[in-house]
Amino acid sequence: MNSKLEHLAFVMLFGSVTLIAHSPCTAQPTTAPASDETSSAPRYPVPYQVPTVQSVTQVLDRVRDRLEAGAGVAIINSRTRQPITDLSKPDPDAILDSGPERKFAPYSYPMGVIYSGMLSCADVTGDKKFSDFVTKRFQFFVDNLDKLSAWPSEDLRRNPFRNMIKPGNLDACGAMGASMIKARRASIGPDLSNVTDRFAKYISSEQFRLDDGTLARKNPFAQSLWLDDAYMSVPLLAQQGKLTGDRRYFDDAAKQIKQFYAHLFIPSKGLFTHAGNMANAEDHPEYCWGRANGWFMVATVELLDLLPEDHSDRDELIKILRAHAKGVASQQAGNGMWHQMLDRPDSYIETSCTAMFAYSMAKGANRGWLDASQYAPVAIAAWNGLTTHVSPEGKLDGVCVGTSYADDYIYYYYRPATDDVHGYGPVLLAGSEMIKLLKNDHLKITGTRTGPVMVTPTKAE
Repeated sequence: MNSKLEHLAFVMLFGSVTLIAHSPCTAQPTTAPASDETSSAPRYPVPYQVPTVQSVTQVLDRVRDRLEAGAGVAIINSRTRQPITDLSKPDPDAILDSGPERKFAPYSYPMGVIYSGMLSCADVTGDKKFSDFVTKRFQFFVDNLDKLSAWPSEDLRRNPFRNMIKPGNLDACGAMGASMIKARRASIGPDLSNVTDRFAKYISSEQFRLDDGTLARKNPFAQSLWLDDAYMSVPLLAQQGKLTGDRRYFDDAAKQIKQFYAHLFIPSKGLFTHAGNMANAEDHPEYCWGRANGWFMVATVELLDLLPEDHSDRDELIKILRAHAKGVASQQAGNGMWHQMLDRPDSYIETSCTAMFAYSMAKGANRGWLDASQYAPVAIAAWNGLTTHVSPEGKLDGVCVGTSYADDYIYYYYRPATDDVHGYGPVLLAGSEMIKLLKNDHLKITGTRTGPVMVTPTKAE
């Protein structure tokens, strides 16, 4: 073959390789570039930019307004859906009003997270509408608690306030109690200390524990450890410790984080398995469910935020946070979010765990527990991804519904993802901490339409 033919063959071969590399069959971002960008500019599936305080606040306002319009604040008859005006005697049909969509009742552990998120938003924005949301509902509890507490104990299971009167598990009191103490410490709403003291006593001395003191459950196995329970206990213990000054609450909270880590963390992945049968601790499957990992990371930063600086476990807890954050950040998807099963990219993108990681990593960066240059961009990318899952009306999508313990992947893969109550509190928390990050005078955050988001510490004056 002469030189001209050789050259032509090379060009044709190279051209075919180039066409294959840019074929629509390969994975390419889907969002078209802006008209003022060149054809070689990246095509990001979500906004790739530094958000503004205003843009974050607008998202939070939409979510708050959505909840204000959709959340119930009454005790109603389950058959007629009408308010019950006489609560002086037991009513077998009495239930908490869950709103027009029947999913935002004023008392549940997801609502406890929502109240904590509202309080954080009130603190960072100064907008009283967020704190008023909490005050209105906590006052509703106070206005009716004495009457409902007088109902006979044999009717407790029909009592709309049964979880406040006599909690029977961590879900019944942990998240809600943490928000109640948080409100009290901020002088927002009525004093519910009679309720939260009961909750603290329940968690400290009545909830089932493993032999080593780790908070656990008796279902589905006799010694079941659920990672979710880190959040359903630790924030309340931390808040109670801060409120009372009793370090025993901090000691127990730190112990829970350390022992959940010892039992359920997978060092090779940097992730936690959702749960385990501790009667057979060395031989059970490992399922890295997103929201369970989110619960744990949020619980860790909530504790660190209140833990005394001189506490002997502080350094160990920061190491646990860093190990977990490293593993989670390594699984972040190309749209800034995380999958339902963190290490399974064929599972769906999930909103609530993404919000939890955004909140926790932003808080870690703000407080210096995590390297801000490494983890603040991860949190920013997560927030940008989240904004694509909040509608103009403040509705969420892609939120996994309530999920139990399972020992097969099918169960986790096919949990419905919808506009579920579990996502709202985490989004409020994430947005409030994102505002703190953007206002952090110790960090310089830069980014362009085509360049990376960079976070660098500012020089000390």
